[in-house]
Amino acid sequence: MPQMAPLLWLNLFIMFSITFMVFLILNYFIKVPSKISKSPTSISKQEMNWKW
Repeated sequence: MPQMAPLLWLNLFIMFSITFMVFLILNYFIKVPSKISKSPTSISKQEMNWKW
């Protein structure tokens, strides 16, 4: 069974690394960010006086 030359292993590693990086970059940039809408309800603050 013939063996692969080390240069071919390096080419394979570089090819798969570049493919993996392109896949990650595309997954990161392909998602469209959704706008965060502000809810109309305001937070009501209830004050309490503590008597010790």
